[in-house]
Amino acid sequence: MNATEYHKLLDEQWHLIEDGIDASGVDIDYETTGNVLTLDFSDRSQIVINRQEPLFEVWLASKSGGFHFRYQDGLWVCTRSGSEFMAKLKEECVKHSNENVEW
Repeated sequence: MNATEYHKLLDEQWHLIEDGIDASGVDIDYETTGNVLTLDFSDRSQIVINRQEPLFEVWLASKSGGFHFRYQDGLWVCTRSGSEFMAKLKEECVKHSNENVEW
């Protein structure tokens, strides 16, 4: 993977996240600043997702801790647990919002 492919893949993920949040009806605000996508919840907690271009990874930080994901076989996969990025993000959104988060 090169930097162009990496950014294209993550741009697609960012759009899926933003569209999903909008469609979910859950009170989650989001903002992108540079390489960081921040999700803000009504209890003032946050999930921070950032691009780690030198490693070609995406990192997610939440109440549960930090998670690193690498692109493998068409999915962003956690380097420790093997969980898929979008599934982990939804799981963390449920923890932060105390609501069912589906998109």
